[in-house]
Amino acid sequence: MLDNSGPIPFHQDVIDTLAILAPGLLGASVARAAKARGAARRVVIWARRPEVRLALADQSWCDAVAESAETAVTEADLVVIATPVTRMAEMIDRIAAHLKTGAIVTDVGSVKAEICRHGASALATSGTTFVGSHPMAGSEKTGWANADPELFAGKTCFVTPREDDNTTATETVVRLWRDLGCEVVSVGADQHDEIVAHISHLPQILATNLGTLLGKRPGQWSQLAGNGLKDTTRIAASDATMWIEILEQNRDEILRALNGFESDLHQFRSALSNRDWTDLRTRLEHGKSWRDSLRP
Repeated sequence: MLDNSGPIPFHQDVIDTLAILAPGLLGASVARAAKARGAARRVVIWARRPEVRLALADQSWCDAVAESAETAVTEADLVVIATPVTRMAEMIDRIAAHLKTGAIVTDVGSVKAEICRHGASALATSGTTFVGSHPMAGSEKTGWANADPELFAGKTCFVTPREDDNTTATETVVRLWRDLGCEVVSVGADQHDEIVAHISHLPQILATNLGTLLGKRPGQWSQLAGNGLKDTTRIAASDATMWIEILEQNRDEILRALNGFESDLHQFRSALSNRDWTDLRTRLEHGKSWRDSLRP
């Protein structure tokens, strides 16, 4: 937990200027955590809507609010793009000519292969570097007003450098997430998308479809449920627009994950139909063993 007595002192490798573009829950939480933990001396934010920019200007963790994405990044050493995943490539193109030499660009998107390829191509001749990242942190709540400086504490963050990426740039991105409290895992972008299709995107689909199924049953059924159903379907409350974009971006890997789940579900159903209690017990025990192995 953070010490609430005040900001953590800056360390030697602190980021001078951190720019955050289009902060929702994740982007604003990066800003709050960076200031609270001494990861950046100065935080500059740009938001698309004027009323949000006005509100952000009153926040103690925001040193400056820019009127455009282009002006937000001109002095930035590190830029964090926090737009929806379908708009990240457009944002990279928009700011590319305005980045200073040596600047580093990263993101918080939950799909990596496409954006990493685009980032590398768009910044190839600009003297700047794109290094993808994805903090496995979030909430069914959305919006900058729900930002939490503790959001990343103890969470995993994927960093997805390409083989030809600038090593110093990768180290800077890794250091940022570690400073914010994350445990950093470095993987290739394609492998990342396969992993999160199983551990993040598939669970969302299951929670959503369970909620859809129960929504077709008598309403009082849900009112009789215990905490198990609430725990299982909590993420079904997530923002639909955000998830449509994720499903679009990671469609192929999600379909492969669904195929694997459907196969296992069919085997479970077959065992139940055949009264194969031994097989069912084995499956239940395997599921319990996996759940018990998760970190707190």
